[in-house]
Amino acid sequence: MPDDTPSDFIDRDPATGHPRPPRREFKARGSSVERCPGCNLPRLNCLCPYRVTVESTARIWLLTHPLEHHKPTNTGRLIRDVLPDTEVFTWYRTTPDERLLTLLEDPRYAPFVIFPDDQPDYAERVVGIDAVTEARAAGKVPAFILLDGTWRQARRIFRKSAYLDSLLVLPLATERLTRYRLRKPASAAHLCTAEVAVELLRQNGDVLAGQVLDDYFDAFNDSYAASRRFEKLEAPTPAMQRLLLLKKS
Repeated sequence: MPDDTPSDFIDRDPATGHPRPPRREFKARGSSVERCPGCNLPRLNCLCPYRVTVESTARIWLLTHPLEHHKPTNTGRLIRDVLPDTEVFTWYRTTPDERLLTLLEDPRYAPFVIFPDDQPDYAERVVGIDAVTEARAAGKVPAFILLDGTWRQARRIFRKSAYLDSLLVLPLATERLTRYRLRKPASAAHLCTAEVAVELLRQNGDVLAGQVLDDYFDAFNDSYAASRRFEKLEAPTPAMQRLLLLKKS
């Protein structure tokens, strides 16, 4: 079964373009799989034909753990494929991204850190979706900050980033169970990054953007799963068909 690590490694920070320190190339089972340079999926089931871009009234800012950039199974990049205004910042514990710090101070935006409300020490910062509605009514653009990594990495990012300490915390309230099949979650209630974005967009009123991202996520999920089995998808899935129709319209 192909591994989740690409055959080459990223030598520049994907968010800033700055050179990264040299690292030993990772070799593992599946590292020789031929991948599309556009979507990074195995060419057997390339995702590029189904890519559709849309707009939203909210912004998604991804604070991504460095290791996630190397994983083709990372779903955060699907968000930027669909929503070109998405910002991606690489998280480093001791060196905050200056552009992110600037955006956090920008009065046009109302930033919310998306994180569970399961600890009492930040309870005074926890808000509900009504706070997003109030921000929009005040003329602000909601900016959802997604901590892009494993649950353990996300908790570390949340706890070790002092510049997030003053921001409102918005837990995701949803009954959705994950449909992500490429990594095993600790719980079916643990959604992957793209699924979190889908639910936030829908709750914010960006229904079309949420539906397109959800379909693109399903197309990614099915394409990658089939490639792991060395199977070619002979016909577009229903989600793929909807994306193709939208591209033609």
